[in-house]
Amino acid sequence: MTPTHRHTSHHDAPAHHPGHGHGGDHEHDDPGQAEILDLDAEVLAEHLASVTAWLPLTSEPRLIVDLGCGTGTGTFALLERFPDAHVTAVDNSAGHLRILSEKARARGVEERVRTVRADLDSDHWPDLGTPGLVWASASMHHMARPERALRSVRELLAPGGLFAVVELAGFPRFLPADAPEARPGLEERAHAATDSFHAEHVPHRGADWGPMLAAAGFTVEDERTLTVDIEGGRSEAVGRYAHGSLQRLRGVAAPVLDPQDLAALDELLDTDGPNSILRRTDLAVRTERTVWAARRAAAGG
Repeated sequence: MTPTHRHTSHHDAPAHHPGHGHGGDHEHDDPGQAEILDLDAEVLAEHLASVTAWLPLTSEPRLIVDLGCGTGTGTFALLERFPDAHVTAVDNSAGHLRILSEKARARGVEERVRTVRADLDSDHWPDLGTPGLVWASASMHHMARPERALRSVRELLAPGGLFAVVELAGFPRFLPADAPEARPGLEERAHAATDSFHAEHVPHRGADWGPMLAAAGFTVEDERTLTVDIEGGRSEAVGRYAHGSLQRLRGVAAPVLDPQDLAALDELLDTDGPNSILRRTDLAVRTERTVWAARRAAAGG
C-alpha cells in the first residue's frame, strides 16, 4: 500500500447508494446492500487495518464514534485496533444496525458496542458521548449538508480528539480493460452511464474534504491516498463482490447503457452462463482509499 495522489470518490455506485442509511432519504433496508458491505469488509480488510494503524493519535481513544457505520466494517476494525475502546456505531438503517449487533454478539464484543439509529442530516444529533476518535468511512459524501455535519463532529469530539474521514476513489473496478471479449471496456462505459445519476443524487462524491474540514475549524494533520489492487485469486470473495457490485451497477446504468453493452453485462451476471463473472480468473479489485486525519484543537477549540 503505497501513498499516491488524489482521488475522486467512493464506492458509491451501486454498492452504497442509495441505501447506506446515512441521511434522511436512506431509511429503507436493503439485504443485497448489506451483503455487499460485508464482502467489502472481507476483501478490503488488510487495507482497512493499515488505515487504522496509520491514524496519528496522541493517545489511545477510550470512546470512538463510527458515523454511518453500515454493517460494522469500521466498528470491528477499530475494536481490534484499540482493544480497550468502546465504539458507538451510528447509522440510519435499522437493518444494518441489527446485523452489526448480531456480529458483535457472535464475536463476544457486544459489551464494547453501542448502536444508535440517527439521521445525521438532522439539526440535532443524539447524545453520542465525548469521543477521542470519530470515524466516518464512505459516509460523509452522503450528507445533504456536509458542512453542518462537520461542525457537529467538531462539537462532539473531545478537545484534542481526531476525526478520520475515509473515502474510496470511485467504485472499485474488477475487470481488465479488454474485457469482456465481445465488448472490451464495458465496465468503464457502465460506470460512465451512472455519472449523471450520481451528480444529481450524491453531489459530494469526489469532494476534497481537506478545505471543508479546515472551514469547520479542524486542523488537518495528514492526508494519504492508498492504492488498492487485490488479485482475485487471493480470495474467492472477490468474484462474489464483483458480481454483487455489477448487479447493482446495472440497476442504475441500464436505462442509458447501449443495448449491446447491456446484453454483455447480463451475460456476466448470469451465474449459470458460460460467460459468468464468477468463472473468470482475471478479476481484481482496483481503487484508491483516501483518509484525512483532522484534529480538534486541544484548548480553546
